[in-house]
Amino acid sequence: MSRDATQAPVLQVRGLDLSYDTPAGALQALRQVNLTIGKGEIVGLVGESGSGKSTLMQAILGLLPGAAKVQGGQILFQGQDLAGLSAPQMRGLLGDRISVVFQDPMTALNPVLTIGRQMIDIQHRSRISRAEKRARAIGMLERVRIPDPESRFNRYPHEFSGGMRQRVAIAMALMARPALLVADEPTTALDATLEIATIDLLRELQAEIGCAILFITHHLGVVAELCDRIDIMYAGEIVESGATAPVFRDPRHPYTQLLFACDPAQISRPMRHLPSIGGGLPDLTHLPPGCIFAPRCPRADATCRATRPADHQAGPSDLVRCHYPLAPRLEITA
Repeated sequence: MSRDATQAPVLQVRGLDLSYDTPAGALQALRQVNLTIGKGEIVGLVGESGSGKSTLMQAILGLLPGAAKVQGGQILFQGQDLAGLSAPQMRGLLGDRISVVFQDPMTALNPVLTIGRQMIDIQHRSRISRAEKRARAIGMLERVRIPDPESRFNRYPHEFSGGMRQRVAIAMALMARPALLVADEPTTALDATLEIATIDLLRELQAEIGCAILFITHHLGVVAELCDRIDIMYAGEIVESGATAPVFRDPRHPYTQLLFACDPAQISRPMRHLPSIGGGLPDLTHLPPGCIFAPRCPRADATCRATRPADHQAGPSDLVRCHYPLAPRLEITA
C-alpha cells in the first residue's frame, strides 16, 4: 500500500538518540534514527545482528532496560509522543492499540495456561461477557486456520506445533484490531513452508484489519515478498530507506548494496564460500569520527573517514546516509 501524504503517519520516529550506560562508557545504540509508517503500510526493518533493530523496537514499545537513556528525538504514535507517557498510560496502549508478535513461538505463550485462557485474559479491557470473549477467541483461531478451534481452545501450548503456536500468537496480537503491529522476526524459528504460510496469513489479516506493521527481520526474501517499504539499519543508524521494490533494484548505500549481495537468493552459481562483508560492527562506545560504515566500505575515502554524511534523497531511495549516494554500485565476491 502506498503512503498517503495527506494522512498522519501511524508511527513516526524523529531524530531518535539513545544510549546505554556501560562500564566502558556510554554506548551510543541509536543515533538520529528516522522512521515513518503510514496507515495500512508494512515496513521492513533490516540489518545485521547488533545493528539496533531490537533496541529501536524496545524504545517504541516502552520496554527499554534501566540502563537505557533517550537523549533526544521523538517517537510519535498517531501524533502522541510516547516518551511523555507514564508507565500505566503506556500499558494502556500495549495489547490494544499497539500489539506485538515476538520472535520465538515456543516461548511467547505461557506454558501453564491453556490457549483459551490466555486469549480470554488478553481481552480484559473489552466490556463484554466471558462467553462473548470465548466466541471471539475461537473465531480468531479459526481465522488463523487452526484446525478444530473449539477443541484446541482448551489445550496447552506444548500440544501445538511451532507453526500453530505462531499462528496463535498472531491471533492474540490482532484480536484487538490494533493500529500498529510490531512483528519481531516472527518467521525465524519456522521452516520454509511455515514461513510462507505465515507471511500469507499476515498479509491477509493486515489487509482485513488495516493496521500498520513494523516487520523486523534478517530475511531479505520475506521483506521483498511482504513489505511496502524497507529501512536498512547499520550500527544504530538508518542508512537507507525507500519503497521496497525500487530499493531492491537499485540500492544506493554501499552497506545496502553489499548486504543484498550476501543474500543466498542472489547467488546464481555454485560456490564453496558464501559472500560476506569484511570487518565487523564498530565499537559504539568509541564511534569513528566519520561515516559509521567507513571502516568496512570499499569506497571510503578521507572525507568518509573524517566527516559524518548527511541524509540525501537519491535514486529510488527517500533517504541515503552517504557522501556518495549516486556512485556506481558496488559488487561483492566470495
